[in-house]
Amino acid sequence: MSAVLAVEFQSNWLEVLQSSFMRNALIGGSMVAIAAGLLGYFVITRQNAFAAHALAHIGFPGATGAILIGAPVTLGLAVFCVGGGLLIGLLGRRVADREIATGTILAMATALGVLFASLASANAGTTTSVLFGNLLAISRDQLLVYGLFTAAVVLTLALIARPLVFASVDPAVAEARGVPVRALGIAFVVLLALTITMAVQVVGTLLLFALVVTPSRPTRVAALAVALALAAVWGGLVLAAMIDLPPSFFIVSLAVLAWVVVLAVTGRRRSAVPRAVDTHHPH
Repeated sequence: MSAVLAVEFQSNWLEVLQSSFMRNALIGGSMVAIAAGLLGYFVITRQNAFAAHALAHIGFPGATGAILIGAPVTLGLAVFCVGGGLLIGLLGRRVADREIATGTILAMATALGVLFASLASANAGTTTSVLFGNLLAISRDQLLVYGLFTAAVVLTLALIARPLVFASVDPAVAEARGVPVRALGIAFVVLLALTITMAVQVVGTLLLFALVVTPSRPTRVAALAVALALAAVWGGLVLAAMIDLPPSFFIVSLAVLAWVVVLAVTGRRRSAVPRAVDTHHPH
């Protein structure tokens, strides 16, 4: 209780915002927001929400294994996230098969994560950062890796967006017309794995930003999802500078707030449709 009461407003928050670590956090968080926002529409239409959630946990043994052998955490995360994504894509062609494959891979990855974490107990602080993210500890080297990952996501989506939309909305028809549905699915899961590799180190749940936006057209979805993600990252960092609390808490709180607002707006819109129909077709 005393720790809660000790939290107070920081009068020098503008100076904190201008610091180098806060600048790195802003750049890194923004890149994750852009990648996550662009992928959000496909996560929904392809019913990959469980896979998106699971990949963060599948990456955990990669991070703890990297800590154990002294390798870069980002490398360990990327290897396990991408490897897990490839397995999910190869083993789970249908939604039901994909969920079974995801759950099985997740269980094995969790067991490995517990094993590696116990062996790397001397680096408990680093392991905790992997579990909860540490947005304010992003280094220049990590920003370079994030930049490469984000560029890969943006450029690949620019090349495959149209057939991926078709394959996501109506895979049976797309396959009948010669669209490489399976290859596109694997490519998408790899892009998702790269994004989650970054997101785990930033806040862990940043991809949830994209999951609450459901407008009607893919381009509008992507733009709105990216805008919400960026607003939450920037707003969370400003609040963290004002009040000395982890930025991840504020970022996720703003994400949840956006989700509640979207639910309220779409709920009212849907409930208004029957009333409009009734007024045009009186009994």
